[in-house]
Amino acid sequence: MKHVTLRQLRVFESVARHLSFSRAAEELHLTQPAVSMQVKQLEEQAGLPLTEMIGKKVYLTQAGEEVARHARYIAQQLREAEEALDALKGVKGGRLSLGVISTAKYFAPRLLAEFRRRQPGVELQIGVHNRETVVRKLAENEIDLAIMGQPPVEFATVAEAFADHPLVIIAAPDHPLAARKQIAPALLNDETFIIREPGSGTRAAMERYFADVGIAPQHRMELISNETVKQAVMAGLGLAFISAHTVGLECEVGRLVVLPVTGTPIMRRWFIVHRAEKVLLPVAETFREFLLAEAPALLSGQKTSHANK
Repeated sequence: MKHVTLRQLRVFESVARHLSFSRAAEELHLTQPAVSMQVKQLEEQAGLPLTEMIGKKVYLTQAGEEVARHARYIAQQLREAEEALDALKGVKGGRLSLGVISTAKYFAPRLLAEFRRRQPGVELQIGVHNRETVVRKLAENEIDLAIMGQPPVEFATVAEAFADHPLVIIAAPDHPLAARKQIAPALLNDETFIIREPGSGTRAAMERYFADVGIAPQHRMELISNETVKQAVMAGLGLAFISAHTVGLECEVGRLVVLPVTGTPIMRRWFIVHRAEKVLLPVAETFREFLLAEAPALLSGQKTSHANK
């Protein structure tokens, strides 16, 4: 692939991300035939088909997946080079690509709004995903930083705790256990638990807690988001082990209750994470420092000493 151009890689990366030639054309301000031509030329260089049409849908071939991975990496490296040069020129701003696990979406906007207020020239690119997806995006260098509760172990990272992360067990207000003053963990064995999907950080924390206290509830219902978990618990379908950050409003208005189970809340930590070998550009470093210094007070509703500057 000696004669591959950056333009071809950029076009293919957009097609691979959208799985659509028309959406890639719209994003890049090109015609669809121009996009198709660039992909065809790249395929000629690769010597293998990179996409295939099944019905009306575009799919990547195995070769396409591999080229897309490298195209994303090259695009990220070029962006980092551009921002590093801008920093040397004294240009303020830059773009921050941030991955946020789904549980953190309940407080992350508050932090990002304050950061944006202080750094109005920064362009924020934010993705909310389950833990498994955030880890993959870190591994493939698709994001600069991640906010998560359980740093990856699959590869070397720098993970710094910036705030407490309490995990609680919730129930509907009319659940029989809701009237108890104290609940032994053993009483949970016969309850139905509404749980998150595999790959969720909350589910992993729940499994560790169950193992630590020696219980193994057999009745489970798996759902794919905190919102559906909360709705299921409010409907009386069972209990849930969940981040306290996600249920503040529902508990305040009496739609949910936190059960006083012995040994809870389980206190974990929120981390800001990046790959160990990654050199953070100025905007990412500034955001990291902002979280470490300001997040605890912002999440507790307090103003920091810099808040009004």
